[in-house]
Amino acid sequence: MKSATPKVLHEICGRSLVGHVLAASRELSPERLVAVVGHESERVRAHLAAIDPEVLTAYQAEQNGTGHAVRMGLEELGGGAGSSEGPDGTVVVVCGDTPLLTGATLARLADTHTADGNAVTVLTAEVPDATGYGRIIRDASGAVTAIVEHKDATDAQRAVREINSGVFAFDGRLLADALGKVRTDNSQGEEYLTDVLGILREAGHRVGACVAGDHREIAGINNRVQLADARRVLNDRLLTEAMLAGVTVVDPASTWIDATVTVERDAVVHPGTQLQGSTHLGEGCEVGPNTRLRDTRVGAGARVDNTVANGAEVGEQANVGPYAYLRPGTRLGVKAKAGTYVEMKNATIGAGTKVPHLSYVGDATIGEQSNIGAASVFVNYDGEAKHHTTVGSHCKTGSDNMFVAPVTIGDGAYTAAGSVITKDVPAGSLAVARGQQRNIEGWVARKRPGSAAAKAAEAAASGAAEGAGKPVGES
Repeated sequence: MKSATPKVLHEICGRSLVGHVLAASRELSPERLVAVVGHESERVRAHLAAIDPEVLTAYQAEQNGTGHAVRMGLEELGGGAGSSEGPDGTVVVVCGDTPLLTGATLARLADTHTADGNAVTVLTAEVPDATGYGRIIRDASGAVTAIVEHKDATDAQRAVREINSGVFAFDGRLLADALGKVRTDNSQGEEYLTDVLGILREAGHRVGACVAGDHREIAGINNRVQLADARRVLNDRLLTEAMLAGVTVVDPASTWIDATVTVERDAVVHPGTQLQGSTHLGEGCEVGPNTRLRDTRVGAGARVDNTVANGAEVGEQANVGPYAYLRPGTRLGVKAKAGTYVEMKNATIGAGTKVPHLSYVGDATIGEQSNIGAASVFVNYDGEAKHHTTVGSHCKTGSDNMFVAPVTIGDGAYTAAGSVITKDVPAGSLAVARGQQRNIEGWVARKRPGSAAAKAAEAAASGAAEGAGKPVGES
């Protein structure tokens, strides 16, 4: 990956690569789930603990191959290589860098394994280009006889397009015993998990295969190009699921959605929209275009246009944007409005209240059916700490107001345009906090003689004098 970040921690569609694999694995309801970690193990362990606290981890100090990794995993389960005390039941082995693998495919693999009475069942796929993958070798009857790694394959074997996915279902006890017999006499000098198939077959056990319906599911990620390709495939899958569930996605090519996002029917998503994290879109809401929502809930029938929101809640039938920014802790009530060039942070806005234009509302509570005038600022920071402003219900505040927190505006109060409010305003009062206007006549002619402004003022004065000398009614 050419990155400081471990490969399995790279993200697509709201989850790390290993996070997608864990989510698919959890759909099998396993008794125990073990992740084998090696490179950057502490970082990977911390991530696993954050996203799935119940997952066990096994440490592979030296990366000596896939067979060695599985041996480490079995030891965590209490059954080491060559042990007859391997785990009872089915052991499913998956790779941590296959984010497109689905729980449905894993379930079909496990069901096939049990139904056919196999010692091992390998998930395979037919791919257009098998370069780099282990080939599935079958006999004349179609039974799997071996998996040959690309570097060890003959030219005839490399012509095979059915490949090993690296995903297996094993009989737990047979797996533990066979791993003790795996050798390292191959081009890599490693323990290949795939050698277990030959060992079990030679011992007279049944080896089977389950072919994946879509070869893209088994794709491993080894570079940024493959990462982007997988992101596109997964995004298309998620959008297709949403559309089939009754969501309108106007332009899927420009719309991105995380696996953790939920959307109700009749929601409309316009082009250029990104839905991330735990975002939820309510029934019949409309989002976009050019909108990014993270961990944000949008109520039924709400409209969010050209907006960035993070950790916000938009009430039913509320209206946001265009060009609004809702930061964490923002809560808009039913039919509330955060309009054009409005930024909000840690603000609770009551039902029907409107903040229509060019304003910042931070650390504030505003009641119901109030109106905040254009170009208003809730001055919440004194250089050391944040302070709270409270505006009551049915208030009307003038344009270009500064509310210097902490301050409270009572229910039904008004504030005059251009006011700097530093004291509480009683309910039903009008607050005026601005200097008296003073006009200095003739200032332009004296201070800017000959300027365009001076000539315009002179012309205006001449016109007024000429008009004053005419009889009433004459024009």
